[in-house]
Amino acid sequence: MATLRKPFQGITNIIRFNWHFYFAAATLMIFLFWAQYKLPAPFNALIKIVLIGTFFIILISLLISYYVYDMSNLYSFNWLPDLGIHNNSKIINIHAGFDESSEILKDLYPNASMVVFDFYDPEKHTEPSIKRARKAYPSYPGTKSVSTTSLPLNNIKVDCIFLTLAAHEIRDDAERTIFFTDLKQALKPGGKLVITEHLRDLPNFLAYTIGFFHFHSKKTWLNTFRKSGFVISRELKITPFITSFILSENGDTA
Repeated sequence: MATLRKPFQGITNIIRFNWHFYFAAATLMIFLFWAQYKLPAPFNALIKIVLIGTFFIILISLLISYYVYDMSNLYSFNWLPDLGIHNNSKIINIHAGFDESSEILKDLYPNASMVVFDFYDPEKHTEPSIKRARKAYPSYPGTKSVSTTSLPLNNIKVDCIFLTLAAHEIRDDAERTIFFTDLKQALKPGGKLVITEHLRDLPNFLAYTIGFFHFHSKKTWLNTFRKSGFVISRELKITPFITSFILSENGDTA
């Protein structure tokens, strides 16, 4: 498979699309650096602790992000087991406004028929980072804009569905269950759904501090899978910060 991602693409995109956050953090650190020389000694020590802590929190977050998105094999998809995708297979790839996987999946399964869905909703997904990413990267050809509660899946039966770092954007539990139930009904017998996510767990807290609240806990995902009729065929830990669940209707191993 060809290498479709550029060196440092992941970390560059993170800084590029979230520059407002890093600008605010840099401004805060400059102010704290100035303030430590202007306030009495007790305050000076406290400010120094906050300054150093802020610097290391940002540094650790960036280093881990570089590891996850640029150094790990996340986007090579070579960690996938045999999903039974062949020349006549049909697959769906779904994202939430920023698509970093469709070209790679098409390169990995060149003879499969692939449809790409984008459930980005500007009224729900208001983060400026997503808007910047959408301007910077054009949609994969033929991408269809969809709603999570009304997917165009009538009479469609596919072999595999991919959800890579996207489904956590569905914040409402009931909406997420409807979404996964519809996906299950679109799978052929023996079909698989591959969902890859950060989890709201200790490693991601250490990496992103309060930012880990944007992710769902494993318990939340297990509830969603159960309510929508899925079982886990395999659980893969791609890095300590990324987990992939391979789901099926009947629990067949992948």
